[in-house]
Amino acid sequence: MRLFVLAFAGGIWLLQQQVRLPGADSLFGLGLAAVLALSLAGIGRESAPVLRRFLGRGWLLAGAAGLGFVWAAGFAHWRLADELPKALEGQDIEVSGVVAGLPQELERGVRFAFDVEQALPGVPSRVSLAWYRGRDADADESPHVPVRAGERWRFTVRLKRPHGNLNPHGFDHEAWLFERGIRATGYVRPKDIAERLDARVWRPGYAVEMLREAIRDRFRTALPEAPHGGILVALAIGDQQSIAPELWQAFARTGITHLMSISGLHVTMLAGLAYALVNWLWRRSPWLPLRLPAQHAAALGGLLAAFAYCLLAGFAVPAQRTLYMLGVVALAHLAARELSASRVLALALLLVLLLDPWAVLAAGFWLSFGAVGLLFFVLGGRLASGHWLRDWMRTQWAITLGMLPALLALFQQFSLVSPLANALAIPLVSFLITPLALAGCLPLLDPLLFLAHAITTGMMLAVDWMAALPLAVWQQAAPPGWAVLLALAGGAWALLPRGFPNRWLGLLAFLPLLTIEAPRPSSGTAAITVLDVGQGLAIHVQTARHDLLFDAGPAFSSDADSGNRIIAPYLRAMGVRRLDVMVISHADKDHEGGAASVLAALPVAMLKTSLPFEHPLSAQPVRHEPCRDGDAWEWDGVRFEMLHPASGPQARKSNDLSCVLRVASGDKAMLLSSDIEAVSEQAMVGRHGKRLAADVMTVPHHGSRTSSTPAFVAAVGAREVIFPVGYLNRFGHPKEDVVARYVASGARLHRSDLHGALRVDLAPRGIDVHRQRDESRRYWHGETP
Repeated sequence: MRLFVLAFAGGIWLLQQQVRLPGADSLFGLGLAAVLALSLAGIGRESAPVLRRFLGRGWLLAGAAGLGFVWAAGFAHWRLADELPKALEGQDIEVSGVVAGLPQELERGVRFAFDVEQALPGVPSRVSLAWYRGRDADADESPHVPVRAGERWRFTVRLKRPHGNLNPHGFDHEAWLFERGIRATGYVRPKDIAERLDARVWRPGYAVEMLREAIRDRFRTALPEAPHGGILVALAIGDQQSIAPELWQAFARTGITHLMSISGLHVTMLAGLAYALVNWLWRRSPWLPLRLPAQHAAALGGLLAAFAYCLLAGFAVPAQRTLYMLGVVALAHLAARELSASRVLALALLLVLLLDPWAVLAAGFWLSFGAVGLLFFVLGGRLASGHWLRDWMRTQWAITLGMLPALLALFQQFSLVSPLANALAIPLVSFLITPLALAGCLPLLDPLLFLAHAITTGMMLAVDWMAALPLAVWQQAAPPGWAVLLALAGGAWALLPRGFPNRWLGLLAFLPLLTIEAPRPSSGTAAITVLDVGQGLAIHVQTARHDLLFDAGPAFSSDADSGNRIIAPYLRAMGVRRLDVMVISHADKDHEGGAASVLAALPVAMLKTSLPFEHPLSAQPVRHEPCRDGDAWEWDGVRFEMLHPASGPQARKSNDLSCVLRVASGDKAMLLSSDIEAVSEQAMVGRHGKRLAADVMTVPHHGSRTSSTPAFVAAVGAREVIFPVGYLNRFGHPKEDVVARYVASGARLHRSDLHGALRVDLAPRGIDVHRQRDESRRYWHGETP
């Protein structure tokens, strides 16, 4: 059974790697083949000869994998069919339906999942909507949430298909939406229809969301100014959005992020308390044990408590895994059957994947099942338990060593203080803070919330201290797949029980994982990556030994920007530990929005800008130089020339002060043009003439009509042209006539909104342009023109 489940999971994972889904005929044939393979697996029963047993297991693995592939493909076809037609994108549409989840507050409004009940044909059944306050709202006004979970509303909305930024080693937002069944995103039109139809829609799922929102409101009322109140909300109802971003950074640096979600430990703890309580109460009755043994009643009580907690917590994968494991154990207990721990884990894995084949796309899926599997591997089968401290140290060593390859593969970092932080946080969070927070959900028990917050505050003093240590986190480039697999095998060997020979050799298998450097361009060449940051610009230029960042993308909110969400994770995954130069071309939020976050994330040797003296970035403790026409330098055989702005009287518009950089490898060049407009283009053509010629260019000002004059386009003469634009951006960039101008020039066009990040390999022998959406395409990404 365990082999069947692992192969079934492998088939599901394989389906999620497909660029396109197989058709119905292919899936029908594969399904028949899988059933046939499973029927042939019977030839490998244990009494059969070795060869027949080997063949039987081969048929079992093939059949189970095929079955998993077909199962996941069926779900995928069903979900893809619920698609917004392109003709409806950006159109005003009247919809009515129910607020399906906890509304999440934004800086200027609220975002919520919405189950559509009535709309035009083609509108998906579930969408994500934002309802913004007007831009003229009082800045001091407290956030207003106009909708509540479980309410029925009629709105006029504008929708678009799911779309997210796609960058190397980056988060796939489209996959995240697809897994949650959200097949369109959009916003409520503020001056059109917005009418509440029903205050409550009494369906089980909506009732749970109403309860979760009521508990969240209760916590916020009881702890209105509490700095760590969001942690209690997250532990009670699984609303991780309530935790402030700076707290998540501290959790990541100390390796206790897993405790801030509804983990298996929390569910097991609550189930254990319910088991003990039901068992004690049941035994107090003279007649209840005669009808049902107390242990059976306690098992059912614990399972029901775990189920209720999972519902309250949003049914995340770690909670699901624990619930299903507890369910299997409870059923085995009722049936007087004994099941090994590995069978229980395999059955939980099977249930998770049957209900949610897209769970394999989430990092939490691998970390959750991997951590529990590690514990079973290390602690199972021992003849006797040792001292509790020794067992705890063995467990910490196993989790640290066993999860290290996964953490580096998924996040390119791990916490060096994690064992110490977990030793402090696990008992406090699991046995004090979480039970107090859950008890505080009940009326008249506010003092328990005050106590839980006081304990949390004390814990965070220690966590913040550990997070601030200079060597709290190990960071490195994303390791290659073979190094991850080798380290996993080495970890398994090193964690074998005492008595196995040469267990220390397993540690040597970690050396490639920890020491391999990320590949870099060869001398005389450059790799230039135009990152997909939406409506903005951020470009990474890398030579053999140097790194430059040209602009830092837009800010998304007061605590989220391109720097901390896209650029810093990308640079870490690429193995960039410092920037030799960061250029901020001009004072515009879609170019400078992430600069402060980048400066906070890694050392920067020099900041070159055209920013005014009073700009906040001018106060950063880094060497500053202005962008000046004529500045030039060479790194590793690659030449860099600043072509704008010129000295002398300065333009009034910040766009015309934009830094323009030309990067050349031999006779091949790329022009980074930022947001220059027609006046600057004319001046540059006059000053530089043929020196503007480049093989590749970023289109000035995102394809606005204020730029890309015919004379400038002809002077550059680029054969590869990149439009850095956001999907369906409110400016309408790029403009059709500007696109037509570049098409007429004979250039090949690339767009970050359609193609994701674009990497240009610049070398004297030639130029290659790689589109991220082509290289990492999955079936849920749709077709790219």
